[in-house]
Amino acid sequence: MSPDIPDWTTGGEGLALARCRACGHVQYARRPFCPACGGEDLGTEAASGRGTVYAVTLVARAPSPDLQAHAPYGIALVDAEEGFRFMAHCPPDGVAIGEPVRTTFRAFGAGLVPFVTPESQP
Repeated sequence: MSPDIPDWTTGGEGLALARCRACGHVQYARRPFCPACGGEDLGTEAASGRGTVYAVTLVARAPSPDLQAHAPYGIALVDAEEGFRFMAHCPPDGVAIGEPVRTTFRAFGAGLVPFVTPESQP
């Protein structure tokens, strides 16, 4: 991924995606090749952060003691408008499946995580 594109996995406030220059396939996971065509010429782009909720759940019991202060918290799978699916935190009272959302970033544990809220909220 390009250091010029902010990405939450490297401490920036953004979602970065890779697009295959050979076939146009979009992927969110970092791989050195395109899973659709096997091409190795990938470009990095900033994602919009907008998408639609695919699934949602509530984490009532944190996976480690240092995250217990955050519980309960919501987790959503989001279908990004660019064509990939990503996981993000969401309000504990949740977001609805099929609801349009936008992504911001919030502190969680020792870093930043994607946090989605309904597009309809200010």
